[in-house]
Amino acid sequence: MTSTGQDSATRQRRTRHTPQLPPQDSSATSKRSVKKGAGPHSSPKLADVKKKGKMKKLSQALEDDLIMGFQRLDFNSQRRLVFGTGLVFDEQLNDFHCLWDDSFPEGPERLHAIKEQLLLEGLPGRCVSFQARFAEKEELMLVHSLEYIDLMETTQYMNEGELRKLASTYDSVYLHPNSYSCACLATGSVLRLVDAVLRDEIRNGMAVIRPPGHHAQHSLMDGYCMFNHVAVAARYAQKKHRIERVLIVDWDVHHGQGTQFIFDQDPSVVYFSIHRYEQGRFWPHLKASNWSATGFGPGQGRTINVAWNKVGMRDADYIAAFLRILLPIAFEFQPQLVLVAAGFDALQGDPKGEMSTTPAGFAHLTHYLMGLAEGKLILSLEGGYNLHALAKGVSASLHTLLGDPCPILEFPGTPCLSARISISCTLEAHEPFWEILMGAVDPLDEGDSEEDRLEEEQEEQCWKDVTLTVDTWPVLQNRTGLVYDEKMMTHCNLWDNHHPETPQRILRIMCHLEELGLAARCLILPARPALDAEILNCHRAKYLERLRDTEKMKTRDLHREGGNFDSIYICPSTFSCAKLAAGSACRLVEAVLSGEVLNGIAIVRPPGHHAEPGSACGFCFFNSVAVAARHAQDIVRRPMRILILDWDIHHGNGTQHIFEDDPSVLYMSLHRYDRGTFFPMGDEGASTQVGRAAGLGYTVNVPWNGPRMTDADYLAAWHRLILPVAYEFNPELVLVSAGFDAAQGDPLGGCHLTPDGYAHLTHQLMALANGRIILILEGGYNLTSISESMAACTHSLLGDPPPLLSLLRPPHPEALAAICDTIQAHHRFWRSLRLMRMVNQEECCSSKSVTKTANPVPAKGMTTSKGRVLEPSMRETIATIPAKESTLGQAKAKILKAQDQSSEPAARGATVDLPTTKEPLGGATMDQHASAAATETICNQTTSEEAVGETEPIPTPPASYEDKHGIGAPPVQGTTAQQSPDLIESLSTLKLSSGTQEAPESEEGLPGEAARGGQEMNSLMLTQGFGDFNTQDVFYAVTPLSWCPHLIAVCPIPAAGLDMAQPCMTCGTHQENWVCLTCYEVYCSRYINAHMIHHHEASTHPLVLSCVDLSTWCYLCQAYVHHQDLQDAKNAAHQNKFGEGMSRSH
Repeated sequence: MTSTGQDSATRQRRTRHTPQLPPQDSSATSKRSVKKGAGPHSSPKLADVKKKGKMKKLSQALEDDLIMGFQRLDFNSQRRLVFGTGLVFDEQLNDFHCLWDDSFPEGPERLHAIKEQLLLEGLPGRCVSFQARFAEKEELMLVHSLEYIDLMETTQYMNEGELRKLASTYDSVYLHPNSYSCACLATGSVLRLVDAVLRDEIRNGMAVIRPPGHHAQHSLMDGYCMFNHVAVAARYAQKKHRIERVLIVDWDVHHGQGTQFIFDQDPSVVYFSIHRYEQGRFWPHLKASNWSATGFGPGQGRTINVAWNKVGMRDADYIAAFLRILLPIAFEFQPQLVLVAAGFDALQGDPKGEMSTTPAGFAHLTHYLMGLAEGKLILSLEGGYNLHALAKGVSASLHTLLGDPCPILEFPGTPCLSARISISCTLEAHEPFWEILMGAVDPLDEGDSEEDRLEEEQEEQCWKDVTLTVDTWPVLQNRTGLVYDEKMMTHCNLWDNHHPETPQRILRIMCHLEELGLAARCLILPARPALDAEILNCHRAKYLERLRDTEKMKTRDLHREGGNFDSIYICPSTFSCAKLAAGSACRLVEAVLSGEVLNGIAIVRPPGHHAEPGSACGFCFFNSVAVAARHAQDIVRRPMRILILDWDIHHGNGTQHIFEDDPSVLYMSLHRYDRGTFFPMGDEGASTQVGRAAGLGYTVNVPWNGPRMTDADYLAAWHRLILPVAYEFNPELVLVSAGFDAAQGDPLGGCHLTPDGYAHLTHQLMALANGRIILILEGGYNLTSISESMAACTHSLLGDPPPLLSLLRPPHPEALAAICDTIQAHHRFWRSLRLMRMVNQEECCSSKSVTKTANPVPAKGMTTSKGRVLEPSMRETIATIPAKESTLGQAKAKILKAQDQSSEPAARGATVDLPTTKEPLGGATMDQHASAAATETICNQTTSEEAVGETEPIPTPPASYEDKHGIGAPPVQGTTAQQSPDLIESLSTLKLSSGTQEAPESEEGLPGEAARGGQEMNSLMLTQGFGDFNTQDVFYAVTPLSWCPHLIAVCPIPAAGLDMAQPCMTCGTHQENWVCLTCYEVYCSRYINAHMIHHHEASTHPLVLSCVDLSTWCYLCQAYVHHQDLQDAKNAAHQNKFGEGMSRSH
């Protein structure tokens, strides 16, 4: 995408805007050469600088400026390092289970299986153990209502019948006398880890807890969950530790609607969920679970849903969602704490999720999250119901938290077409809110989709034979190897003391590593010269001998010989130093492949990536990284897959030519190109250079057409291109041509990468190849820049979390254009690059994208919550709710069984969850949760044959099971721990007439007053108990908001008082009118002519009072409100309507 930005008025992004870095004239500092075949010469401007003797002063001035720049950026390479992984595991969490259903999937055996696996692998002994603690009521109240907490507390004193009755009023839950205490203990366990992480006692942690929590809402149990652990933890971190930005990642296969509803108006919390959706057919059946839900008001853009529309999703799909969506947004958001709702029911073999991810895949996801928030990461266990898979998934994530390398993915594949469509839709939905996503999706050539389907069919056959593997984790005494030899400093320019490729480069790097204590944490490996046979793997024998002859040449001959090459100087020790540099890289390869170390750095010179098979070029003699790659393949005696990543600012022309026809080596380079005018000049580094013969597609060039590229530009390339292709290639070894001349302050590169940026690039590459990555020094000519940058990379290799990035601006349009050009050149070779912009976003929900569905439900059953099936006999007693029946507001609606079942056999908690109608709010679609909990009274929707066989979304009845933005309350309020009430009989409910008039079709999209406002009061009956009612009746318990932030808009009552019989001021109707509580004008409701809605849209007045039933509705909260500030208006209305004031009970 080549657009250079859009008007801020149309994009309306609410992100940090940092000043642009000052322009830099790179022409005076470019390393330039000529095209192949022309006579060698130096850049005139660089030569002029050298002749005037200004190079030293210029370099010193740049270095001084750079040091000051680092101070302004608050870069602290000696930052205090925190170590240790916390683990909370308490046997008390197993003290509850379902009393009436032994087969309920959420049971104590889940934690037993995890404990056994962790002990088997010796992981508890490597962790810092923390004692679980109980969450206090005040802590739970950060998210949940006091009434709801009190109700849950009373469950400790209930008998089985009472517990079962209360549980039946919720969806997919059971209750036990110990449920409350265990839920408090689970939440407290996460809070204990929050304290430890934010006090720097540990780096990260995992809470192995139950019950799960991410479905729990403000005042509502749901989906096995009582209290929302990660939500409470986020609020706790903000309140107690003054954390400003929290990222919540939910990878449970079920959407965490509870967490989403709690934070969807909060800009300080980003909620990212990746879950099974299947166009609403999968629990919890919410349209709010789809990609189109992005949050409300100030929280717009902070809710991010990646909704899978087929089963069988694999590691590649999840990793693609992380790379393309989560990580870019996280780098712009810059969280200070990351909380993970870590469900493992997406693992292969789980009966609920029916996905095909592996434990290794979750290790990769964990690794990427460890690069955020300075490593402050906490995983809180949610779902997972295949005991073996669950145990392996928890183990893999804990291994990664402990710093163990990510296992190589045995079958990485590529993200499937359905996944890419879901990712594209989410990207397009969020592009208006995040600058870093600009141009993230571009249209591709037609025909890709059909080609994808054919390739996926072939891949599917291979995948069928794959089983859940038992991952092995290497046990290493030393993590990072380091090769350095001061002998390489003897290579020097005898004629120019100010040449940028100076011997001091490696000395300054090594000294800095020693100063920071990093060298002492590495295993120092002895350097050795490369053998002739190793060099001849990449270079011609004639060229090798030509360089060997330079050892005996006189000074004048050396000068002449250097002039025969491009940008080369030669001294008597050049040959031995070049061999030592290449041999050092080989020594490090040997150490990594043998398991002596996991990764390493080679501090070597002269550099190598410009060296051609038969000639020296650009300060380079032997191509060290190429020699090391061939040596690795010789060691394993096969063409092992090797990724060579070249981030030197100059294109590695030599490396490209050596491997351009070899599919076993993927060469990827990011470099300045300047349309062919930047060294080494010509078109070799163009995006159109993609390799040749068998190596077609294995040369990937990202050519920057100008200076000033920053961390954001490189990260954009990483997430959109480098890592997706790398995962598809699935390397066994990663070699980095680690030039640091793209660093801020470099005299040749003219770019602005920071040491922190290099740390993040390194960390993300470490997810590949089982962590086997080697950095080999290439260029970099500002001594401070290269020292700080190599130190930052070494920190990452040693497992230290990267620092927060400072002043991260959006990617530069020129950078996006370069990335897009490369994607266009390579998408025919790499399916992972085939993201497509949806011309019609309905494609995201189209059945065409669903190529595989869940296993069919038996024909005589009905799919219910979390996969349960109703018995055939139950379908005969199902009550029908009109498809567009209005409800009493955007409040919680529960369908309760109307008779006492305490003596009846268990009905297995059968429920059905359905999507609901949508109410537009501020231009966004507000989807509410319909959850009908019943045993005999269940919404009659469709048979299982219709639900599974149909490809269209489920119909949308409006019955709202809502607990959003603080709406809703438990069935019983105000009960205490000392009471044991008859719960069901004490519920106060409102009965809705089944004959309520439907809203006109033309008003479907209007943000109305939720309910009919009591137009037909004779159809509403207030009741205390159920004794006098038919068992087929449907009841709704409605609780308004006890407060809303818009109460300040309520104005004093006019001196003339209120006239509740006043007609609509626009159309003159007396039917169902509302009074605006700001200006006290009267207009009709949405169900008449919608004039009150039009008044709200024109005036933005939020609160209105019903002339029929005196209820108060807030348009901005989309909820009923009952508060003391409304009492004067309500009392005046009551006085006018009935001739007397309201009683205190009102």
